[in-house]
Amino acid sequence: MNTLTLSPKFQVVIPKHIREAMNLKAGTPMQVLQYGDRIEFIPVKPMQAARGMCKGMDTQFEREDDRP
Repeated sequence: MNTLTLSPKFQVVIPKHIREAMNLKAGTPMQVLQYGDRIEFIPVKPMQAARGMCKGMDTQFEREDDRP
């Protein structure tokens, strides 16, 4: 398990191997979420990165608007 230290300015440094594995660059916007006593950092990706993520998804199901 990796640990980090909160600086006097309340800054943190993400360990290098995690930055490289997730392809994080300086200036990457992050969402910060609190779940109880846990903090999560989620990189914000541009909408273009979501293109094609639902490829092959079955869209033939009943929707509310399709009901009689």
